[in-house]
Amino acid sequence: MPGLYLTGRCFLLSERKKVLLGILTVFVLFSVLVTGTVAGVIISNYDHLGRMMKVIGLIKSDYLEPVTPTQLIDGAMKGIVESLGDQYSVYLDPKESKQMFDQIEGRFGGIGIVLSLKDEKHLVVLKPLRNSPADRAGLKSGDIIIKIDNVDTSTITQDKAVNMMRGKEGTQVTLTVYREAAKKNLTFTITREVISVPTVEGEMLPGSSDIAYININQFASDTDKELDQVVSELKPKHPKGVILDLRYDHGGELNAAVNSAGYFIPNGQPVVYIVDKYGNSEVHKPDKKEYLGLPVVVLVNEETASAAEILSGAIRDYKTGTLIGTKTFGKGIVQTIYQLDSGAGVKLTTAKYLTPNKSDINLKGIEPDVKVELGKGQTVAQPPEDTGDFDNQLKKAIEVLRTKM
Repeated sequence: MPGLYLTGRCFLLSERKKVLLGILTVFVLFSVLVTGTVAGVIISNYDHLGRMMKVIGLIKSDYLEPVTPTQLIDGAMKGIVESLGDQYSVYLDPKESKQMFDQIEGRFGGIGIVLSLKDEKHLVVLKPLRNSPADRAGLKSGDIIIKIDNVDTSTITQDKAVNMMRGKEGTQVTLTVYREAAKKNLTFTITREVISVPTVEGEMLPGSSDIAYININQFASDTDKELDQVVSELKPKHPKGVILDLRYDHGGELNAAVNSAGYFIPNGQPVVYIVDKYGNSEVHKPDKKEYLGLPVVVLVNEETASAAEILSGAIRDYKTGTLIGTKTFGKGIVQTIYQLDSGAGVKLTTAKYLTPNKSDINLKGIEPDVKVELGKGQTVAQPPEDTGDFDNQLKKAIEVLRTKM
């Protein structure tokens, strides 16, 4: 009997192959009229397509749990993008796509934590946002998230983990974290809230009424407008120098970074060159801003990435400021988000960027002009509330800035 069952299945698959061949023949003929590339892909990968149909057939006939066509199609699209081996390219189902755009707009339902970029193998809490659900629940910098609602985080991507922690306001998520200081696992059940994060904060530096301190924690779609507001509030206080803190800024929206650069580089100058796979180069310049023309020190570290590196790289190349801290992350590639039907989307790496001096910093990072490490166990307050919050890097920034004022 097992032999009969096997033979019967082989017959059915053979029939499916004939049907598939007929469909492919029509599709190939159409593709030849539209694009030789698509036709070539199908013809050269006929056996692969046949195997894919066999797998689909086996799932539909033998898999224990019910599976919908939507699940299979979404899974296939996710697999296609994952096969690129690029951690920054990802297929987004409608829910994930909405969450991505909410993040870009700087408003989303979640628990309010920032994850570290340094450790690719673990989900490390860089910091909980001040007065966020995570902060009030007791999460701390350095906590390693090992489970999200009983899902082992070692089995999922960081993007997937972020999406799992986000969700509708009022719903709960349970995190299991390992805390090195306690040498044990801790469990937190946290109620999600709408997280509306101001991306720019500015003040006159505590104890230094002539130094303006500006922190940009990410580049969302309105960051340059937030920066406009901060600058307009600081100008009447007549600062003689500026400390721009880009530490732990993982980047974000390209245009926001380019426009923000208008305050820190001479008007009309290129901020970044975007180069695609064909070698085509596109120059990006800021909307007209009033170049501050003040001495500037930029604080950077190993978590300064992407759009934040675009801004710090432009300031370095034009020599309008001094970079202090540690080497930046080194993400010199650009992702484009394409919206698909039914709310889905795909985020693909589509280009690399070069600094104004045509430097490619991808996987290399930007070396600071003055290298300063944080002290052992030292934390960073952004913004600092008083002089007691000053870390080694900020203290050096003040020292260097005073020589230029």
